[in-house]
Amino acid sequence: MFDYLIVGAGFAGSVLAERLASQADKKVLLIDRRSHIGGNAYDKYDDHGILIHPYGPHIFHTNAERIFSYLSQFTEWRPYEHRVLAQVDGKLLPIPINLDTVNKLYNLNLTSEQLELWFRAKAEPVENVRTSEDIVVSKVGRELYEKFIRGYTRKQWELDPSELDASVLARIPTRLNRDDRYFTDSFQAMPLHGYTRMFEKMLKNPNIKIMLNTDWREVRDMVPFKHLIFSGPVDEYFDYKFGKLPYRGLEFKHETLDKEEALPVGVVNYPSEDVPYTRVTEFKKLTGQQHHKTSVVYEFSRDASITGDPYYPIPRPAATAQYNQYKELADATPGVTFVGRLATYKYYNMDQVVGQALATFDKLMGIREPDNKEKIVLAGNGAATPHAPAANPIPTRKPIVAPARVPVATAAASTAAAATDTMTGGSSVPVAAKQPAP
Repeated sequence: MFDYLIVGAGFAGSVLAERLASQADKKVLLIDRRSHIGGNAYDKYDDHGILIHPYGPHIFHTNAERIFSYLSQFTEWRPYEHRVLAQVDGKLLPIPINLDTVNKLYNLNLTSEQLELWFRAKAEPVENVRTSEDIVVSKVGRELYEKFIRGYTRKQWELDPSELDASVLARIPTRLNRDDRYFTDSFQAMPLHGYTRMFEKMLKNPNIKIMLNTDWREVRDMVPFKHLIFSGPVDEYFDYKFGKLPYRGLEFKHETLDKEEALPVGVVNYPSEDVPYTRVTEFKKLTGQQHHKTSVVYEFSRDASITGDPYYPIPRPAATAQYNQYKELADATPGVTFVGRLATYKYYNMDQVVGQALATFDKLMGIREPDNKEKIVLAGNGAATPHAPAANPIPTRKPIVAPARVPVATAAASTAAAATDTMTGGSSVPVAAKQPAP
């Protein structure tokens, strides 16, 4: 008899499996349809020995010391501050839009104070900000909106920003300084030996048994368990009673190039609709690996019904209303806990999924949340301080060299259920409140 059957071996399922096994001495069966652990964060060495992310780039960043400290039990870190360039008018320009972006695009020499006035002059007054187009043109004007935002958003969602709620693009920043970091979180780093190695260490507990290539429906009536934790698609759990929830999916084209470097930064965006892909990623820039070749991935946004794997919930009122019907069913279902992106129909960053899983463990164990929810990060002197200035208190590590293949360690799979070839998604603030990181 297992105490918990956990469906999905991504961040949500794996964190809960680890906490239940190590902190509560519970017996856990963790299953996944895919042939590997780690969900969409899974990484592997390709045929040339280059560490790649098969499901697109996963870049860890957080302001939560608790989450960073928790994951640090299972990995060392390589400091990494993500930078993105956008190809606009034949130039590679920093994103988010900052002082250098405007100066390089228009051959200007503005100061930060002048840029603020420049934005005000370009901004279009919008009396009622309702759409994503409204929110952008009211801040930076129509020309920058057309050059950097509209095409990318249309490719990402197959919807014009004028059709999307303002909240989708509301959090895309513009900066008056030259800060070209994509994220400004206090903790920015990549697992030194990759995400898969981190998941292996997380799940290395005799209380955890793992079954891969396994559909949960094949084992739920065959394996005895006390409580189900479900991190798969909530509409699937209820047999699509209210129809399939709409998602955007991704298609990836991986290439290995016979040269050491392909891009000046980790990711280059292509906002133009004349270019079919949204962005290109060079993995060695993310991992720090040293290799005489390099590997890149081209990313194409597609309807999830085409790609098969759901990534981004559609940020429209009809989709939210449809999910709310499933949420009512989920809330009324005894003995089942729904957690993670797909089970709650929200687009989460990795740290947010970890945080949700840790909070879910506390709830399952009856642990009260602390009254003081003020964010605590490490200050430069190492002292815990509320709202400390952004820093990266991560020790420098040696770069990764091209190693031998790292096998994915899993527990022996039970023969209680037949393996399937079906693949499920599980990966990065609700999607209606945030555009996926371009």
